[in-house]
Amino acid sequence: MSASLLRRGLELLELPGRAKAPPGLQRGQAGRRAAGAARRRKRAPEPGTNKATVKGRVVKSVIEEYHKKKPVNHLRENLQYMLKGRLVADKAVTEKVLAQNRGRKSKDQPPEKTEKKKPEGTVFTEEDFRKFEREYFGVP
Repeated sequence: MSASLLRRGLELLELPGRAKAPPGLQRGQAGRRAAGAARRRKRAPEPGTNKATVKGRVVKSVIEEYHKKKPVNHLRENLQYMLKGRLVADKAVTEKVLAQNRGRKSKDQPPEKTEKKKPEGTVFTEEDFRKFEREYFGVP
């Protein structure tokens, strides 16, 4: 956010009884240059700390560093979390979601499931056929 936008926002939030600062006190170009110079100015080294000496340094254990950076297996925690909430969605809803996520190309569509036709059985029994034969053909 630029400084001018920030100033405008502060002016909007300013109380109505309070007056603006006189123009001489507002920061101009000189203020910006001074702030930039302060950022660029190198901090003077403190006399108490000398990086070249070993005194005062803490020796880090390589084994401790290895254990800190060792990857942690979260499988058991994740499984407990996943098994904790057993909410099974309705099959129609899941089919809708899967259909929306599928592509429109024919290669993305699943093969159509053909329903297995049950062999059509007859309503008549063997006794009915025998009775029919006797009545129409006269077979005893």
